[in-house]
Amino acid sequence: MAWVYLIIAGIFEVVWAVALKYTMGFTRLVPSVITIGGMIASFYFLSMATKVLPIGTAYAVWTGIGAVGAVIIGMLFLNEPVNAPRIIFLSFILVGIVGLKFASGQ
Repeated sequence: MAWVYLIIAGIFEVVWAVALKYTMGFTRLVPSVITIGGMIASFYFLSMATKVLPIGTAYAVWTGIGAVGAVIIGMLFLNEPVNAPRIIFLSFILVGIVGLKFASGQ
């Protein structure tokens, strides 16, 4: 269940990171509420995952999911560049996330 919590935490990480772009420095109410709510949910599920998983593994996977998710959302919906180097380096992050999952022994 810890890995499920960690994936959920990573999804909320993506939610708040993308919503943060629209807060305009926390001057817009709805995106600010989504950002803060996403942060709270993300940290909650991360804390649940760290009851079982090592903190280094959990933190690296959590930030990796957030980074990969935010970049993918940016490329698909926010007109961020899509090019071979970005995709190659995203692949490296994904390999690291999967590697940490298997190396954790859980």
